[in-house]
Amino acid sequence: MSGAGMRHLRALQTLAAPLALLVIVAAIGAGTTASTQQDFITALISATIVYGLYVFIGNSGVISFGQISFTAVGAFSAGVLTIPTQPKRLTMPGLWSFLAQHSISTFPSLVLAAALGALFAALVAFPLMRLSGIAAGIATFSVLEITYNVLDQWTKIGPGPNALALVPTTIGVWQALLGAVFAAVVAFVYQRSRRGRLLRAAREDPAAARAVGVRITRERLIAFAISGGLAGLGGGLLVHQLGTITVDQVYLELTFLTLAMLVIGGSGSLWGATVGALAISLLDSWLAAAENTVHVFSLFTVTLPTGASDLILGVIMAAMLLFRPQGLTGGAEFSLAFLSRAGAWIRSRTRGAPPTEPEAPPLDHVRQTEPH
Repeated sequence: MSGAGMRHLRALQTLAAPLALLVIVAAIGAGTTASTQQDFITALISATIVYGLYVFIGNSGVISFGQISFTAVGAFSAGVLTIPTQPKRLTMPGLWSFLAQHSISTFPSLVLAAALGALFAALVAFPLMRLSGIAAGIATFSVLEITYNVLDQWTKIGPGPNALALVPTTIGVWQALLGAVFAAVVAFVYQRSRRGRLLRAAREDPAAARAVGVRITRERLIAFAISGGLAGLGGGLLVHQLGTITVDQVYLELTFLTLAMLVIGGSGSLWGATVGALAISLLDSWLAAAENTVHVFSLFTVTLPTGASDLILGVIMAAMLLFRPQGLTGGAEFSLAFLSRAGAWIRSRTRGAPPTEPEAPPLDHVRQTEPH
């Protein structure tokens, strides 16, 4: 096969493997009980949000604690605008008139949630994208704090400290799957695009990237806006799954959980984001249920103390950072060739032959430069 054909095959595997895993999870969830099905819906929505984190954090290498701000904006905008006007006036009398007097259906609300998430992200990116390291982390955390306080106090745009209730619950397994597939495709197209290659070049060597004409601030801004759009979409899906939401549900706990998903799965690849989001979300749901006692295959019961789920996830994340910082997937995309080499390595270990490490997948290269 020619070099171009091999590249297209690797690209196909990069997208097909995450999509296949999403479909498998959705199919399993569709066959479970109604209560268990919610855990699988949550996992698919978590994947949508984590894809948003991956677009920026994975490609830029800059840590951000503010992406859940855009999830919150998406959740509350989609929720407020889909509540029927009559109960909306009763439960939120302080709303601006154009919000109180209008109601839209689920799909337009999801489009709006993604658009507002992207717009908000683009606005805050202008002053923030020149920062790196701990300064960027603190600045993005400030965005999260500001968003939380505005939504918690400003009753012109929402219920304030009260729960946003009466939102139509229209998101099931297959709707959540469609949202996750859309987010995965957007993340894949971005990472394969020239913009994505430029940003990864800046991540690997900022000085060299600037020398060949990469405008790092602009590339980060574009990725941040796309990330905000996907996070906003995830927020819209979340509110239409739950039917009610509070500001605290899209704040620190969700920030920690989604970052743990990305880090544990592997922030350097779309495959890692998928594995981490689905695995950690389902594990978190099981641990939360275990705090109220769960039965394991009718053989025995497990009862965890209150708060144990957060503690266990924290220990897992710390252990991963210490012993495998590249995540479960090693930061590599799914590849049949990689699997065959890994299998050969395992066979050599079992036969006592000297092991050979699997080769790392080839890095993307920047083929074009931009003028200053």
